Amino acid sequence: QVQLEESGGGLVQDGGSLRLSCVTSGRTFGHFNMGWFRQAPHRERAAVSCVHKSGSTFTARSKKGRFTIARDKSTNTVYLQMNDLQPDGTAVYGCAADRVVDNAPGMCAQPWGAVDVRGRGVLVTVSS
Repeated sequence: QVQLEESGGGLVQDGGSLRLSCVTSGRTFGHFNMGWFRQAPHRERAAVSCVHKSGSTFTARSKKGRFTIARDKSTNTVYLQMNDLQPDGTAVYGCAADRVVDNAPGMCAQPWGAVDVRGRGVLVTVSS
């Protein structure tokens, strides 16, 4: 069974950077589409950035230019590089995997509860 384990969360100052990692167990990493979702305090969970198994990516408009998703098939890892973090970036960031979506925007459009596999998430706190 595929499992996801995130790391890299923590405390960062306003304007700082963090890189989150999500390691996928199992040998089928290449079959999965991957995405990062976040849930800020008192807000609904929302997609941040996704990568299709073809390599194409999608990033939410509000994060474009600051957040970048990348996958490394040699290590079964997907990364989320977050630059110029703002205090509204404080949230729990979770990794998700799904086999059957047509493209990267489709992955990000998936409801969190509907994806095949979900990680536990890591907390990112941005101090002002």
